[in-house]
Amino acid sequence: MNRAWRRLGTGIIADSVAAAASTLFVAWAIIDPPGSSSGWPTWSAWPVAAMVSLPVAIRRRRPGLALSIAGAAAVLATMAGAVPAGAVSVAFFPVALVLYLFASTVPVSRAAAVLAVCVAGAVAAVLTFYAQVLPTLPPAPAPSEFPALWPVETGLIVLSLTACWVAGATVRWKRHMSARLARHLADAAVADERRRIARELHDVIGHSMSLIAIKATVANHVADTHPQEVRAAMAVIEQTSQSTLTEIRRVLGLLRSDGDDPDDTLVPVPGMDDLPGLVHQARSAGLDTELTMRGEAALPPAVALTAYRIVQEALTNAVTHAAPTRCSVTVEIDAGQVSIEVVDSGPEAHREPRRTGLGGHGLIGMRERAAMFEGTFSAGPRPGGGFQVSARLPYSPVGTSA
Repeated sequence: MNRAWRRLGTGIIADSVAAAASTLFVAWAIIDPPGSSSGWPTWSAWPVAAMVSLPVAIRRRRPGLALSIAGAAAVLATMAGAVPAGAVSVAFFPVALVLYLFASTVPVSRAAAVLAVCVAGAVAAVLTFYAQVLPTLPPAPAPSEFPALWPVETGLIVLSLTACWVAGATVRWKRHMSARLARHLADAAVADERRRIARELHDVIGHSMSLIAIKATVANHVADTHPQEVRAAMAVIEQTSQSTLTEIRRVLGLLRSDGDDPDDTLVPVPGMDDLPGLVHQARSAGLDTELTMRGEAALPPAVALTAYRIVQEALTNAVTHAAPTRCSVTVEIDAGQVSIEVVDSGPEAHREPRRTGLGGHGLIGMRERAAMFEGTFSAGPRPGGGFQVSARLPYSPVGTSA
């Protein structure tokens, strides 16, 4: 707000200076015209010039009013003979200045209509002056340095008005396009943020709900015969639900916009150190999982989170479609790339084979995550049975420039 007021104040000062300069210019043209004098007293040049030029000072605050006053003053001064021959076009110079700002602030159709009115009024004033006023003026004492020809003055006025109108309309068009581009970029940023949060929630909720559903099913089947297994299943459900709620609060904390301190709701972002816990959860859901990690290079937090989410979603798919089965998770880290491979052996023979389509939201989310880092992603059934997920995430090593 302060910046806007400063810009407005600067503009008003500039317009005031322009109005003063225009007053001096018009007064000088009236006092020392290139052709015949106006016949009015010399001192009248100053009020006439002020009447025509001072509306420039308010053009930024009231462009319509300023244009009406300046245009009417120029037309009346010309038709009354207050402006001498050869200087009529100068009297319409302030009108052109106001018309520029007017055209830059109103729709093109309205600005074009106003331009037509200004041109018509100026042409009528010039023709009236040359037809009725100029013949009554005394001849110039010396030959005119600028021929008093109405086509010349009319052409200059029309050219100056049209040029300023075009400049103003062009400025308005550029502002409009810049505003549209800014809105488009803002909408795209919002859409990207929504997709990112949707991927986070899908991965967190999908993984935990799959695990909870499996454990709840186990507990329901063995409730009467194996109470110890029921308690173990309920413990897993309790732990999973608590950790899931914590992660959901972290993701939803990204949406906070009230300016409050979010430290109470945010937790550390998952990374490579959390993979063993992820594997442990998968084992408790009936997935005999083996984790192999090679390399100890430090990863950027965004890359570590992406690798964690890809492994999490791959294990969720394996738990949902293949458990109980065997699964291997291999993560290899070097100085510039993270390689991820999750392979399961497929469902047991008595179970219905899982679907092999690649259109699920989980696979789409993993592919989008890899694409964010210009990496590669592939997923599909293996020739010998089972399912394989592979991803490559290139990155710039921590401490080096991208």
